[in-house]
Amino acid sequence: MNLDRRLLVLCVLLGAALPVLAQQPPPPTPAAPAAAGVPWSSLSADQQRLLNRFNGNWNTLPPERQQALARGSNRWLRMTPDQRGQAQGRFQRWRALPPEQQRMLRNRWERFQSLPPSEQAAVRQNFRRFQRLPPERRQMLREQWRNATPAQRQRMVQQAREHRMHRMQAPPPRPRH
Repeated sequence: MNLDRRLLVLCVLLGAALPVLAQQPPPPTPAAPAAAGVPWSSLSADQQRLLNRFNGNWNTLPPERQQALARGSNRWLRMTPDQRGQAQGRFQRWRALPPEQQRMLRNRWERFQSLPPSEQAAVRQNFRRFQRLPPERRQMLREQWRNATPAQRQRMVQQAREHRMHRMQAPPPRPRH
């Protein structure tokens, strides 16, 4: 693997680890043991090749970072070439964002992660539903949201919740014969 490719892979891995890296670990307490580091020797040969840049200072990295890099490298190695290309594209778009927008997205991700699993599932379902809409409809909804005042946005969110609750309570449609 050439140096440019290794650097790109490293950047993608670091991008995958950003949510972990962005969070400050809580101070250790007697009830919460410190996170265990990942010994370099426990990484597969492919992971070591991928993370070779860290070989000389692996033991100086915080355990949380070692874990994030190990997980990220494992995820990277399981990806198909197409998935790797998509991940590289996402990371390049991330790197091109202004720092304030990166911070905002990190905050959103942390808020999402703090939701109960049922609410995370609802967010994912709504996102998938939104993605299935025709492009013109998605654009219209984006414009509506951008142009709405905070109070109007709050009403839109409330209406969406009520609509979702109504759908969940409605009996399933009868099959047509």
